[in-house]
Amino acid sequence: MTETIKTGVSLYSYQEEFYTGKLDLEGCIQEVAKSGAKGVEILPEQMIKGFPRIPESFYETWHGWMEKYDLTPIAYDAFLELKLFPNRITTRDESVEMMKRDIDIANKLGCKVLRTLVATPIDVIDASLEYAERKDVKIALEVHAPFTFGTPWFEERMEFIQKTGTKWFGIMPDLGVFVKRMPSVMEDWHVRHGADPKIVQFISDNYANREDMKAIEIEVQNMAYANDYDKLFARLGTHMVYTEPNLLKEYIPYIMHVHGKFYEINELMEEPSIPYQDIITVLKDSGYTGYVNSEYEGNRHIQDYTEVDSIEQVQRHQQLLNKIIHG
Repeated sequence: MTETIKTGVSLYSYQEEFYTGKLDLEGCIQEVAKSGAKGVEILPEQMIKGFPRIPESFYETWHGWMEKYDLTPIAYDAFLELKLFPNRITTRDESVEMMKRDIDIANKLGCKVLRTLVATPIDVIDASLEYAERKDVKIALEVHAPFTFGTPWFEERMEFIQKTGTKWFGIMPDLGVFVKRMPSVMEDWHVRHGADPKIVQFISDNYANREDMKAIEIEVQNMAYANDYDKLFARLGTHMVYTEPNLLKEYIPYIMHVHGKFYEINELMEEPSIPYQDIITVLKDSGYTGYVNSEYEGNRHIQDYTEVDSIEQVQRHQQLLNKIIHG
């Protein structure tokens, strides 16, 4: 059988239920198994009590859960805290120690990929690579809106990867860089809070037509009748990104993991704002065989008027992924 893309779930998807107490950590893991996914991604700062001083007993419990629910730890989402102190940024050595700390925890959890963020300095990554190799944990840089492929930030890091030839630092595309249309849950939230539906539609139409959203923001700000929520939605449009999915073909050798960002899976089993069929097909046809992990982010846009059901949304997302991968 030819190896193909695998699916997992980031426990970030269940943050609503975790926060309200409907699910504890084991409950989140159980829901991953129920969704049909096989991989687990965790944010230790959010979900592991005592982080970063985690007792050894927790690791035993964690691996017991993985065996019980027939799941595999895949990715560890790290946050390099550069602003721990009120009067200065953390030094390089302090940052490297934090990176090594997270690599250690990822290793103990059994995660082979550590997600790092845009703010992580290249010299910190460089100084951590030998340790990452020793612990068998790859560092993956999340490519996340408003940054995307081809930007100076991204190209600087790709140049480092290619120049060094390292196999321990790569990229983790977040599918939020492929937002083709403004998400309807975001449009509706702004309208519910008082935005003018016509102005919201104007902004969304311009985004869909790939217009200069900074210019559109200025235009909305100068509208005499535009209110604060109209202007807020216009500002949001400047932070959204659409990247042509075919661009992924160039970076397949460097992709260590994929965040399957989604804002909504509707009753038609579609993500209206992100062209999943195109993205997953490109990954599949280009030979990517790693994980795409569900990452639900629609909760914050609907919790003001309805009960969030992250469990249902993740299940739908897993069905969508599997239909494209295996269909």
